[in-house]
Amino acid sequence: MGTPGADTEPGSGILRVFGRQLKLCRLRTRLERTEVGSRTGYSPSTIAAFEQGRRVPPPRFIDMVDDLLDAGGLLKEMKGEVARAQYPVFFRDAARLEAEAAEVQIYANQAVPGLLQTEEYMRAVFGMGRPLLDDEAIEQQVAARLARQLLFDRKPAPLLGFVLDESVIRRPFGGGTVLRGQLEHLMLAGALRNVEVQIMPLDREDNAAVDGPFTVLHREDGEQVAYLEAQGRSTIVTEPTEVRGIVARYGIIRAQALTPRESLAFIEKSLGEM
Repeated sequence: MGTPGADTEPGSGILRVFGRQLKLCRLRTRLERTEVGSRTGYSPSTIAAFEQGRRVPPPRFIDMVDDLLDAGGLLKEMKGEVARAQYPVFFRDAARLEAEAAEVQIYANQAVPGLLQTEEYMRAVFGMGRPLLDDEAIEQQVAARLARQLLFDRKPAPLLGFVLDESVIRRPFGGGTVLRGQLEHLMLAGALRNVEVQIMPLDREDNAAVDGPFTVLHREDGEQVAYLEAQGRSTIVTEPTEVRGIVARYGIIRAQALTPRESLAFIEKSLGEM
């Protein structure tokens, strides 16, 4: 769900706010950009770009620099919003809703959902995109996707449900080693108490998911929102009757798929066959 693109707007909104705070923290500790860069692995010009809101700082940099500048979590607190600034405008609302959701339900039939992807799998997926992305763009997109996975660390923990078409776990994006790591990660995620991973076998005669992938986001106030995306276009569905239909479809798909326990066994068997 959501592929960050090149149409971000560096220098605006949260990036400017983060940049100002970063500079104030650096000046307070009397460190030059050269020293901050050498201790975090970035050039002075990149540190300047972060401070001026011209470039999106990756989550790892934010963690390091918050500790280095003794910011007390001030910079880390903005990590999620900074990451979402990398997404194209059409996905930013969906990313915000996802981050705040009490429950997320996803059906996927093309690739492992972003919330469950390993870094290596992400790079493989982004590297296959057309038009081709340069290495820096790929790394920025990976950073943004990893930031979305902070959802797993949220307290209280949201309920996360995933139904994956069997074809998803068969496609060797990035090669066999990447796929193996991804399947192992799915098993670890599926073992979490708040996460359910289910597989829809290819031999199922009944499959209510023929209309394609979708996401349902359940908000704390009880409101339900659906998100649909294909070929770089997206739709956030809020009309109650339409959303109820999508929620009902997800329930049918869950019933048609393997149970979570059966699904983990299925993934384990797939690993053994590699």
